[in-house]
Amino acid sequence: MSGRKNVNGLFLRWGIGLKLLVLLGLMAACREQVPVEMAVGENGRIDTLGEVSSAYVDVRRIDVWLPPGYRDDGTERYAVIYMHDGQNLFRPGMAFGGEEWGIDETLSRLMAEKIIPGVIVVGIWNTPKRFREYQPDKFWRYLTDDSLKHKLETEYGGTPLADAYLKFMADELKPVIDGRYHTLPEPDHTFIMGSSMGGLISIYALAEYPQVFGGAACLSTHWPVSLAVTDPRIGQAMCRYLETALPAPGKHKIYFDYGTETLDARYEPFQQQVDAVLRRRGYTPGSDWLTRRFEGAAHNEKAWRERADIPLTFLLK
Repeated sequence: MSGRKNVNGLFLRWGIGLKLLVLLGLMAACREQVPVEMAVGENGRIDTLGEVSSAYVDVRRIDVWLPPGYRDDGTERYAVIYMHDGQNLFRPGMAFGGEEWGIDETLSRLMAEKIIPGVIVVGIWNTPKRFREYQPDKFWRYLTDDSLKHKLETEYGGTPLADAYLKFMADELKPVIDGRYHTLPEPDHTFIMGSSMGGLISIYALAEYPQVFGGAACLSTHWPVSLAVTDPRIGQAMCRYLETALPAPGKHKIYFDYGTETLDARYEPFQQQVDAVLRRRGYTPGSDWLTRRFEGAAHNEKAWRERADIPLTFLLK
């Protein structure tokens, strides 16, 4: 029996060591990778890193926007915003519905007007597993109805994958970005931002990795999770999780907003419950937390483009 234990222990250590070697190899390969495409214009430069592999999630494309004045041989260092649904940020030809966020134009303007300091944007493209990767795992611990969990699993083709997605971001992607570009790597200068399910994964990232992200901007956060039903128990589960998981106020910034048309019309009751959680936790409106309501705004890239300067200014100013 002791011989079998020794053999099992050897295989366990070998497996852990092999996984570590694979992870280090992936990080080294990404760090040394030359962008497969570079687009330079008056609103900065976009490096496309191509199809980036991971030990945790499926291969995906990564775009890195560098602001006007960024120099590879320079010494100035920049804050970084990690944004989900990266194909929707910069190029209308690649964006959903042909409408992009125009993040490069908005940030270039804010920087030129000296409203915010320089910043780098990392655009993480989504995959066919988007809904599962953006759906927080730990929220499910507070869903007590197994039939409701089953409905969500059926709707999205499986259980949540957000924990694996965040490991990719924090353990693989961020070290690569910090190693390749002139960044300010501390949490005070590292932010995360997204819309709809991208808003949901952004607040989850802040709660799970407060030592990595100093702020989260969550536009039109899809609190109901499901596209088919609106169940108040989901909102209640979200609030119970956030009540225990959010970092203490004072060192992080949180931004929420929502419109009143199309899918956004479902969000206000959920957002009000979340706002109550932040008040109970001691967050101060206008200082380390901001929630905005936009009358008549719909759930699409055009609406987010029109108000993107507000969360960007709140996080970076």
